[in-house]
Amino acid sequence: MEKTQERKGEKPPGGISKHIYKIVLTGGPCGGKTTGQLRLSTFFENLGWKVFRVPETASILLSGGVKFSELTEDEGDCLVSSLSVYIYFLLSRSFLFQESLLKTMMQIEQSYFSLAESNSHNCLIICDRGAMDASAFISLEKWEKIMQRNRLNAVDLRDSRYNHIVHMVSAAYGAEQFYSIEDHSCRSEDLELARKMDNLAAKAWIGHPYFDVIDNCTDFESKMKRMIQTVCQRIGIDTSDRLAKNAKKRKFLVKAPLSPLEAFPPFQDFDVVHDYLSSAREQQQARLRKRGQKGHWNYTHTMRKPEMAGQVVEVRTQITHRDYLNLLTQRSPYHVSVYKRRRCFLWKNLYFQLDIYQEPCHPRCKKLMLLETYTQLDGEMLKEALPPFLDIEKEVTGDPHYSMYNLSLKEDWTNNSRYCKKLPDGIRITNGSLLKSQESDESVIITPSEAVKIKMTKQKDKREIPGIKTSGQHK
Repeated sequence: MEKTQERKGEKPPGGISKHIYKIVLTGGPCGGKTTGQLRLSTFFENLGWKVFRVPETASILLSGGVKFSELTEDEGDCLVSSLSVYIYFLLSRSFLFQESLLKTMMQIEQSYFSLAESNSHNCLIICDRGAMDASAFISLEKWEKIMQRNRLNAVDLRDSRYNHIVHMVSAAYGAEQFYSIEDHSCRSEDLELARKMDNLAAKAWIGHPYFDVIDNCTDFESKMKRMIQTVCQRIGIDTSDRLAKNAKKRKFLVKAPLSPLEAFPPFQDFDVVHDYLSSAREQQQARLRKRGQKGHWNYTHTMRKPEMAGQVVEVRTQITHRDYLNLLTQRSPYHVSVYKRRRCFLWKNLYFQLDIYQEPCHPRCKKLMLLETYTQLDGEMLKEALPPFLDIEKEVTGDPHYSMYNLSLKEDWTNNSRYCKKLPDGIRITNGSLLKSQESDESVIITPSEAVKIKMTKQKDKREIPGIKTSGQHK
């Protein structure tokens, strides 16, 4: 086996800072988390990364003698009384247990985070479930009480603590013949309960910027490959032809008016503000993103560099509130601020983000709504998977008229030299990690570092969905 400098224990070459990438594997029972963790670990260890595997806290407590039947109910009702199952994952019965579970989980995770910081290698930290999973089996009232008692908030706990969430759908959905509890000493769920738990686990993470759902549309081996490929794409590692590479970012124009709230599945709304900054170099773009909920915010700085070898590179860095305010003084005089209400939800095992443009805005953005998802589905299958409660006018993937950069221009597009007519394929560097440029204002957040050259395969996507127009030029 070929050895690299990193396998010899040396720091990454060229004085480049190491990467620390924190991922949560979550999902319902018998979804492949355990196998997926092992496969993911082996894959990245073969690349020379140091992999840390954070064990599931609930399993630690259960294997240590905790029994749900001995827990007190503590002012609680079971979340769903209509279930015929006599035990509804009785974690929901103990407020104190859930609070202890969360605090223990965060402390264990922090130990691994600290180990990664002190390690000289690139590090992948795989968490078997994360902090928000604790909210899945407790009432909203109790969860908010835990947050208040421990001075926590959802933006920090869900959106900023981890770089990437991967939901492994339970075999109880779409692979029922393979669902089994025989090899898991801490598992006692039947098929109906397993589906309910899968739904709750997924809903707990709605709102995270980088949330991927790995369903059972393929055989199990392909499911594992899709999971690994998803992680690699988020980090920016080119797997060449080793894994299937069918998933694409797809964008759709949604007609107004917006459907009423009751038409939506459970969702999370966020306020998002984008500002483009002045740049010393003509072909270089810089922008800020402020994303938050209930007064809690996180901030990102993005620098898009000129084309290199036919590819576009973006450097993204998580910044502090103070840095955000300082950089905001460099707003570009040629762009307006972009205000959005971002609605995140799950539909048919696809994670959707609906951007609803808000005022004040340029007249071209009034009543504008854009829907995005990341999927390998295409054609009729994708058409059937799109939310029926939204009036989708056409697909606008790759259309420069729906680029946020162009939408934010102050002047009219006619004869405007700043209008970007082409959205080139390319790569994106996120705090030092390379990602394919897919014209999205979202990206993973990892430790700031310099760019690492990674061979990327350029791909273009001009597929059409039957019954949905492919965007052309505005008249």
